[in-house]
Amino acid sequence: MAAEKKVARFSSCRGVAFEINPDKTSPFSIAAHPPPLAEQEPNAKWVWLPWTQNSSFKVFPTPLPGSIRRSLSRPSSHFCNLEDEDDDTITDGDNLVFIEEVDVEKQNSVEALKKQEQLPKKQSQSRLSVILLDQGLFTVYKRLFMVCFTLNMIGLALAATGHFPYAKRKAALFSIANILALTLCRSEALLRVVFMLAVKTLGRPWIPLQFRTATTSFLQCLGGIHSGCGVSSIAWLIFSLVLTLKDNTSSEIIAVASTILSLICLSSLAAFPLVRHLHHNVFERTHRFAGWTALILVWVFIVLTNSYQSTHQIYDFSLSRFVKTQEFWFTLAITIVIILPWLTVRRVQVKVSAPSGHASIIKFEGGIQAGILGRISPSPFSEWHAFGIISDGKNEHMMLAGAVGDFTKSIVSDPPSHLWVRGIHFAGLPYLVNMYERVVLVATGSGICVFLSFLLQPCRADVCLVWVAKGIEQNFGKEIQEMVSGFPKEKVIVHDTAVLGRPNVAGMSVDAAEKWNAQVVIVTSNPEGSRDVVDACKGAGIPAFGPIWDS
Repeated sequence: MAAEKKVARFSSCRGVAFEINPDKTSPFSIAAHPPPLAEQEPNAKWVWLPWTQNSSFKVFPTPLPGSIRRSLSRPSSHFCNLEDEDDDTITDGDNLVFIEEVDVEKQNSVEALKKQEQLPKKQSQSRLSVILLDQGLFTVYKRLFMVCFTLNMIGLALAATGHFPYAKRKAALFSIANILALTLCRSEALLRVVFMLAVKTLGRPWIPLQFRTATTSFLQCLGGIHSGCGVSSIAWLIFSLVLTLKDNTSSEIIAVASTILSLICLSSLAAFPLVRHLHHNVFERTHRFAGWTALILVWVFIVLTNSYQSTHQIYDFSLSRFVKTQEFWFTLAITIVIILPWLTVRRVQVKVSAPSGHASIIKFEGGIQAGILGRISPSPFSEWHAFGIISDGKNEHMMLAGAVGDFTKSIVSDPPSHLWVRGIHFAGLPYLVNMYERVVLVATGSGICVFLSFLLQPCRADVCLVWVAKGIEQNFGKEIQEMVSGFPKEKVIVHDTAVLGRPNVAGMSVDAAEKWNAQVVIVTSNPEGSRDVVDACKGAGIPAFGPIWDS
């Protein structure tokens, strides 16, 4: 038997998983061709298996237990940052990956190949192209971005040509206003209220379904407004800086404005999909600390610009000079929105159990409403991780965290007694389940956690759950398994790929939606899996929603 080889590390970002510096001699590496014979293990056999994506990492279950050495599945995640689920989300294609076969008869390999070949094939597509183009070129997200950016550019053009004198005088205000808008689009406290009002007002049977689904699309894609306003704020700030250079102003004001512009540009570049995809921690820290520094400098800019007297080239630091300005109140609003969630950060006691080396269950005190998500961190100024919350709405709630990153792996290997949390839990796409009467929920791997609360506590929507995962009891533990048991088979459909093999999840979702007479389908999976389910449901005339890379 060949010696066990270390599996290459994977990283991920907003639902995208990929291998870092894969070892081409590893049986788990992803390659277009077999490694040279000299580099192969002496006792290893290699089998050609067709998979979906260039960066996919999956192992097909064999008919005979133990015939192929157990390995880690490709990590998969979604907007809850469940980056390490050991799932078997269905996406199919015709790329090739090698797995090492130990003491396996040839006929077993042939049988596995035949079963895999029965799955429909799709054109190969990179993970990055999935997060950019998974729902088409003209998604709601991209349309919201273009609307915000176009309106700002029209205003900027009018100001530059003298047809909008107010905007020309207040170019810095327009930049600050865009920053306020993008901050509000990411305010978890505000969005919690907005989502709640949407459910309360629109979650009524007499409201047309098309209006509800349009509202769901809009709320899911608010990131388009966030990014559109971010780019627009840079354009307005450049315009303001150009006008400032023409005036007889101080070098301090020019220096501060230039620094603010540099910080906002750096923050925007860090949020660019490619950077965010490959270096998520860099993006998170840059976005946070560059943003905070820019906000402090905006305050300095307001004080300087409203205190400077160009005729005498002196500063008059009178409080009344800038308190009455619009810039002051807009910046104050930005500051309050940014500070508010940090005022709720606290260190709490937790109970951690690890049903397997692939996942941990983190328990907290207090019941939580279904569809709500939360953030946890080992240190308040380091990275924050968002997870779906499982709760019966009574005394406690918990999170299911797959073990793939350093933080989630450390929870399994060295369970903490305390973690940092944000007191304001936020609402996302799952919360909008309450807007409908009958819904099919589709989850793969650890994505189940965000939907379990809809089974454990009374909810407005009547839901049917489809869960596809590998080794449910072994990987997720008896507690999770018991939560999904005891329900009628038509209400909870559980498919263990370690026992039943790989299904067509998209087909399962359509069948379940038709049998359940569902109004919508909501899926949490990796980008390819979510895209396949959404496309299949829409092709069958069923509204469907899945996480997008910037939900």
